[in-house]
Amino acid sequence: MRVLGVDPGLTRCGIGVLDAAGGRRARLVASGAIRSSSEDPIDLRLLAISRGLHAEIEQHAPDVVAVERVFSQNNTSTVMGTAQVSGIAILVAAERGIPIAMHTPSEVKAAVTGSGRADKKQVQTMLVKLLGLDAPPRPADAADAVAIALTQLWRGPGPVRLDSTGGARTSAQAVWAQAERDARRAREGSTSRS
Repeated sequence: MRVLGVDPGLTRCGIGVLDAAGGRRARLVASGAIRSSSEDPIDLRLLAISRGLHAEIEQHAPDVVAVERVFSQNNTSTVMGTAQVSGIAILVAAERGIPIAMHTPSEVKAAVTGSGRADKKQVQTMLVKLLGLDAPPRPADAADAVAIALTQLWRGPGPVRLDSTGGARTSAQAVWAQAERDARRAREGSTSRS
């Protein structure tokens, strides 16, 4: 199982890719942030995020995309940008037939640290310990995205199905997803032999 975690943000959209490694273990595949310039108009910023998410999905072929659920904050403009980027992440996954899951910040904190009230430093410390890293993923948005992916691996809930009936993927989507996984594993195998 490979999960792409997305911490939606308009200036920095964090991404984290984890592979399940059996039991409650996971392996960090990639992390980082897709950036957009605050100098650009909103349409170009959202386009930059969309292109970046398309590229991440193309490169990593996740089985599930896990997105942080938008919650109400005092700053309406921040909530709007976060909600817009969240919608783009869901749409990009749906275009590829990849199921999505959503987790609140408190669910993520509880899954990673055992406390839904943990701060960012506590989450990052646990990511280092749990994933055997030398340092937490950077920037902080990337660490948040890795924590979201880890939450999906450990807790579910199962992916949200986005087809019109609310059911499982079509057989064509399932075949496509398996082909993507096979191609990804073949690429990774040839890279590790080089």
